[in-house]
Amino acid sequence: MIGIYIAALVIGYLFGSIPFGLILTRLAGTQDLRSIGSGNIGATNVLRTGRKGLAAATLLLDALKGTAAVILAAYLAAGTDAIAANAAMLAALGAFVGHLFPVWLKFKGGKGVAVYIGVLIGLFWPAAIVFCLMWLATAFTSRYSSLSALVASFVTPIFLWWFGHAALASLFAVLTLLLFWMHRENIKRLQAGTESKIGQKK
Repeated sequence: MIGIYIAALVIGYLFGSIPFGLILTRLAGTQDLRSIGSGNIGATNVLRTGRKGLAAATLLLDALKGTAAVILAAYLAAGTDAIAANAAMLAALGAFVGHLFPVWLKFKGGKGVAVYIGVLIGLFWPAAIVFCLMWLATAFTSRYSSLSALVASFVTPIFLWWFGHAALASLFAVLTLLLFWMHRENIKRLQAGTESKIGQKK
């Protein structure tokens, strides 16, 4: 059983560490993504290249790698429902950490929003819908992408706990803390009133 759980964590990490933003921008011939804007490898920074299609593809693929890791781990852990569920959650954790700290890029990855959504889809899709709705509502009222992600991720564990998914709530509480940590500079800019708004050109 321990071997299954370790394998799930490793599978998740390997899936999560695939830097789709960097791969797609290189294939498209843009400059090194890490030299643009925040230097982040996620979809928001890809958008700063001016290639909306690449940004959308990065968002989709980063989300799907999280979903794929969860589904594959649950499948490989064929046994009791409890073992499969635990393996899926460990794969989710691995995928999220892999995206944030990919070994291939000297542990400098993305901020995790797309992967957060992807693992939610794989583990409990209604919560992914709640996340997206909260993101959209906050983005519509504030025009801050970072604030939208922070609010949506804060609400997600509460939603999971409220509907009786204590284990998932605990997992996503951890992922939310990691997501907040990765957005610490955005939080400072939000507090200072210098954070860029959606559609705002620097």
